[in-house]
Amino acid sequence: MTAAVTSVPDPRFPRWLRFVLSADRAGSAWFIGAGFFLAPATTVPSPWPAATAAVWILVALAALWLALLGVAMAVGLAIVLCRGVELPEDFWAGLLARHHRPPTPAVTAAPV
Repeated sequence: MTAAVTSVPDPRFPRWLRFVLSADRAGSAWFIGAGFFLAPATTVPSPWPAATAAVWILVALAALWLALLGVAMAVGLAIVLCRGVELPEDFWAGLLARHHRPPTPAVTAAPV
């Protein structure tokens, strides 16, 4: 019987930091991508000022959310630095969804 491997959170890092960093990364990517569609999105409801205002309010709320995530990210990273700790490579690789895999051996055909 094998023991289940559980990851124990490191007490030197705030538990919410991983969520904030990943949410900021995803939110920033979404915000930049949506920026390409902002001009058409504001021209379609332009005959209706209330609809145009609603589009701009959504953009402002998304920008405010990203700003709050940026502040939380700065506070979390400052906490880590004040504790004199460095975030390990696995922490950053987990955020980028890159996992270190050993190189796979080349497949060769079996002799006939």
